[in-house]
Amino acid sequence: MAKTKEIINKKAKYEYSFLQEFEVGVMLVGTEVKSLRAGNGNLKDAYCHFKDGELWIKSMYIGEYSHGNVNNHETRRDRKLLLKKPEMKKLDRGVKEKGFTIVPYKIYFSERGFVKILIALAQGKKTYDKRSSIKDKDLKRDADRAMRLK
Repeated sequence: MAKTKEIINKKAKYEYSFLQEFEVGVMLVGTEVKSLRAGNGNLKDAYCHFKDGELWIKSMYIGEYSHGNVNNHETRRDRKLLLKKPEMKKLDRGVKEKGFTIVPYKIYFSERGFVKILIALAQGKKTYDKRSSIKDKDLKRDADRAMRLK
């Protein structure tokens, strides 16, 4: 089985500070899974919200499957996330009481071949936090560059 690339929302780490991460399943149709295996997905505009006591992901882009037919999937439909009740309550409490948000960070395939999404209970960063993130990234890049030159 070919190793598939994971899809990461790099901007999420810059915009938010992650407090707690959860690995969740997602309900997909067949052509969506095949398209994700080909690497046709994007979490850039995606976000999670509660509807009728269930967690949904909105605006997650999964490109149409190239070998699909007329029954191909919609690219930006709402998809239900699958997680345990205690985790769901913890996320719901964080969103309602503390004003946190739920950010999808990474899509990948588990060892058993299931599509998993890594979501995080996150808090938005202030401008000065973003500046320190940029500074840390620059320092790490310079250190890596110096190590390569030795």
